[in-house]
Amino acid sequence: MIEIYGQPSRARAEIGERVAAHLDGVAARIDAPALQLYYRDNFLSADECAALIALIDADRRPSILFAEDEQADFRTSESCDLDTWSPLVRTVDARFAQLLGLPPANAETLQGQRYGPMQKYSAHHDFFSEKSAYWKKVSAVGGQRTWTAMAYLNVPEAGGGTRFSQLGIEVQPRAGMVVIWNNMAADGSPNADTLHEGRPVEAGTKYVITKWFRERAWG
Repeated sequence: MIEIYGQPSRARAEIGERVAAHLDGVAARIDAPALQLYYRDNFLSADECAALIALIDADRRPSILFAEDEQADFRTSESCDLDTWSPLVRTVDARFAQLLGLPPANAETLQGQRYGPMQKYSAHHDFFSEKSAYWKKVSAVGGQRTWTAMAYLNVPEAGGGTRFSQLGIEVQPRAGMVVIWNNMAADGSPNADTLHEGRPVEAGTKYVITKWFRERAWG
């Protein structure tokens, strides 16, 4: 794992310890070996979910990947960066930071995603490979992605679960629920066991919002 993705980091390990200790008091932990994985129901209200869906539909475009990761049919959803000046987005941004106990400045722009029938996001990691061509660029603007928080805005008619491929765990969408995980291992190195995928939507549509936190201030 370390040779492929990156080296241990005491600073990142301390972030993981601190956030996990905070989440233990405000969220439920999912039993997962070698992975800090949590969820919380009712993170978003029904009205907030509906309003966020409308924002995504107004600005969605085909999802993209880092150039060296691109391949046909790997990520077939639509995405958009949500307006950071929107009162609703500002409220939700602050709630994510408060939930994880992390500085708002460390958070990337809130991203919305829409999955139509049979759209998916194949198995991937949210952390950056420190062996990649893009690492030098991303490390200069906040460094490694430490924690991910993803909230479901609706429930598709069928399919669309979030599967952690290495662990045999699949989280089923519930409107308003947020799922949170640490992308780093206990020693602060990128955790290969965070491999996850957005399973194909078999019927209906799925909407989510995702917040990624860096190890330092982003941007």
